[in-house]
Amino acid sequence: MDFEQADALNQAIRLLSLRHRARAAALLDPLGLHPGQEALLLELARTGPMIQAQLSEALGCEPPSVTLMTRKLEANGHIRRKPAPSDRRASIVELTDSGKALADQVKQLWCALAEETVTGLSAETVAELPAILNTLTGNVDTRRPSHPHGRRHGAVAPSRRAGHVDGVDR
Repeated sequence: MDFEQADALNQAIRLLSLRHRARAAALLDPLGLHPGQEALLLELARTGPMIQAQLSEALGCEPPSVTLMTRKLEANGHIRRKPAPSDRRASIVELTDSGKALADQVKQLWCALAEETVTGLSAETVAELPAILNTLTGNVDTRRPSHPHGRRHGAVAPSRRAGHVDGVDR
């Protein structure tokens, strides 16, 4: 790949990431949420109660980031934390009724954001996008071992849950 093509690709990905995050932040703000918190709510809505360390892994965030998010969401009454019966040092995180209602609002918002994002694309392209984007994410995932020449032949794409990386607003 020559520089012009590489630059166009990298700039497009960078701008999409920045603008999508800014748009998500604008949509989440009226709900009292910051980017990253919605992923935590949606993960708990999808899976049910989880040990905080598992939640950190599912979100692709460092544990201190999840701790900060859970503290804020707990202070607002959207989640509750309780000691895990098997390990009192571990916390189980679960949605409250308020958190379940908020997760439902986030689901609606997320559908609207996705539709806005893919406006003008064919249904076939939209259907292919998650796999393509997950492959790209896997290719640059710094949590995985490096491959020779920067390539990851046969790499398994990350799960849908790993859509966020550390650096979320907390």
